[in-house]
Amino acid sequence: MIRNICLTLTVIFFYFNSFAQHSSESENRKQLASLQDSLTRLGNTFINGEIDVDRKVANYQFIKTLVTALKVPNSFLFPFDSVKSISILNSPDNRFRIFSWHIVNMDGSYRFYGAIQMNTGGSLKLYPLEDYSPLLKNPEDSVTDNHKWYGAQYYKIVRVDAATPYYVVLGWKGNTEVSTKKVIDVISFKNDKVSFGLPVFDEKTKIKRRVIFEYSREASMMLRYVPEQHLIVFDHLSPPDKKTKDKPQTYGPDFTYDGFRQQNGRWEYVDNLDMRNMPDPHDADFIDPNAKSGDAKPKAVNTKPAKTVKKPSSNK
Repeated sequence: MIRNICLTLTVIFFYFNSFAQHSSESENRKQLASLQDSLTRLGNTFINGEIDVDRKVANYQFIKTLVTALKVPNSFLFPFDSVKSISILNSPDNRFRIFSWHIVNMDGSYRFYGAIQMNTGGSLKLYPLEDYSPLLKNPEDSVTDNHKWYGAQYYKIVRVDAATPYYVVLGWKGNTEVSTKKVIDVISFKNDKVSFGLPVFDEKTKIKRRVIFEYSREASMMLRYVPEQHLIVFDHLSPPDKKTKDKPQTYGPDFTYDGFRQQNGRWEYVDNLDMRNMPDPHDADFIDPNAKSGDAKPKAVNTKPAKTVKKPSSNK
């Protein structure tokens, strides 16, 4: 009799505990959905707003709202896929995800914003990313933390299984009214801290911590990862003539291709790649805001305040 009573009480306890947990998860999802609506509205404003102050105020509110959303239990499982104004990438091993986006300044320059959310399965662990680009004198030779981030909007992340695993990210980096940049960067974690940049890019006689490309804003540059060959491939950039060789804002693709091939945890420079044998990747690569109408369009991006949201893709 006593045993039956104990069994009944145990069943009742687990039933109500399960019900309470389900109810809590349902409330969390509703709260996240509501916050996602706010993020979508604010994102549209800082992308499309015609007044500089309005865009910056919307961005400030966006950051506060995003942090509030990420504090909701199990927020890591919520995709925020309705927020088209930013890029959200999960690492291949689902260890973390990275949010990144940009704001266009009145002078045509850009400021980048972002955060890394760790998959803790519990309380929020967040690394805010603070764009330090204008103050980095030698960014290709610098290893920085999240407070001195070489800001970019990322569109691809690759895990590298080296002795100490790290992650390579490909990003678009709007620069000025006349030039655009793309970047290959590295994210790594040690002692509960995040680092950007790592001396793993062997380019001819020089070792780089990150690789930066600058080219004319009127041009389109391809930068993508080919997983079948463990290869990052990109357009070779050249000036239109010898007189402008010191002006990267005039550079554009010359119809040859170079790359970095991953070997033993490092990336070795290779030139004159034969793209005819290159598999078509299906990666949602990021195309900068000047993308032509026929290009693929994953996420929203804009070079200047506009009345409609433009989507990014992989070639610019």
